[in-house]
Amino acid sequence: MARILRIINRLNLGGPTFNVTYLTHYLAPEHETMLVSGVIDDDEASSEFILAPFRITPVYIPEMKRELSPKNDYAAYKKLVQIINQFKPDIVHTHAAKAGALGRLAAAHCGVKVIVHTFHGHVFHSYFSPLKTQFFLQTEKYLARKSTAIIAISDLQKKELTETYNVCDESKITVVPLGFDLNRFTEHQTEKRTKFRTHYLLNDDEIAVAIIGRLVPVKNHAMFVRGAQQAMQGINKKVRFFIVGDGECKKEITQLLSELKLDYTEFTTTPRKALFTLTSWIINIDEVLAGVDIVALTSFNEGTPVSIIEAQTAGKPVIATNVGGIQNIVTAQSAILVPSNDVNEFAIQLHTLLSNDTLRRSMTNVAIQDMLRNYCYTRLCSDMNALYKKLLA
Repeated sequence: MARILRIINRLNLGGPTFNVTYLTHYLAPEHETMLVSGVIDDDEASSEFILAPFRITPVYIPEMKRELSPKNDYAAYKKLVQIINQFKPDIVHTHAAKAGALGRLAAAHCGVKVIVHTFHGHVFHSYFSPLKTQFFLQTEKYLARKSTAIIAISDLQKKELTETYNVCDESKITVVPLGFDLNRFTEHQTEKRTKFRTHYLLNDDEIAVAIIGRLVPVKNHAMFVRGAQQAMQGINKKVRFFIVGDGECKKEITQLLSELKLDYTEFTTTPRKALFTLTSWIINIDEVLAGVDIVALTSFNEGTPVSIIEAQTAGKPVIATNVGGIQNIVTAQSAILVPSNDVNEFAIQLHTLLSNDTLRRSMTNVAIQDMLRNYCYTRLCSDMNALYKKLLA
């Protein structure tokens, strides 16, 4: 039995929390895992509910936060060193950037035999200024030399890490796609659809388009809003748009909606029908995906977006920007990809989806089996277990 210390940035909503939860739970009893996490920001929703059914109790480090802080980061590093010395892991496996930096430095300092890092995404473009981005890139190159293995979550991400950004040699990288329990996105769809559409005052003849995720700059919600406005020109159907999530850009988004004179409502405070509905965070995303008809994503940068995997599992047509690992997880029959930040092309393709019922129906239910097969948590755990055994040997 190997002892694994698993370190994650923070338990906010997103794919990494599912990843560490399944690996912590399903690799037992063959491996003993301690899960360590930083803390979420005030504008983020907690994903602790994902861990609750598995009775996983993380060790929290309050100083490990999203923002850079020499004082807090050093304090978090010292606590990680203390945890490693007490737990004595055979493997330290870090997930995402902050945990990856502090965790790998601490593991190397303590002489841990196997140090693994998973890139759930990367921050090498569309997040920070050129100077800050270069600092992070050089830091990752340094940390890669201290890593026994690096995990990319898609083939495209591996190519970016090795060829575009030269983080490390490709021999050090193993591709292990994310894995989830996706069955809830295929079950009781009719009842869930009725529940969602009743709650949000959606009539049967209204087409619902949703964008799901944190309201942060990299998600580029302005493209979604502007593209949706353009797409509605000449549409003789009833359409409503749902912005599902919350975050630091909420005020910017509502200001843009006001500037464009688009009818909107923040449904948690003003539950009424509107062209655009801001829902804030919704835990039961399976109900959202059952209730809507099209799922959009307009990000500047992505790793493997969970919302797109879930949308295809729920049988929904997808329209997304062709960035990061998105092209690795969609099928030509279930998704339309457009260039990054190309509002006009997004509007044209969304207009086609909204106006062409036959096309929209042809894109539903075609990728479900691919998602269930390729992104199942059992496959994730099997792949990771095999890699751990290989590295320990």
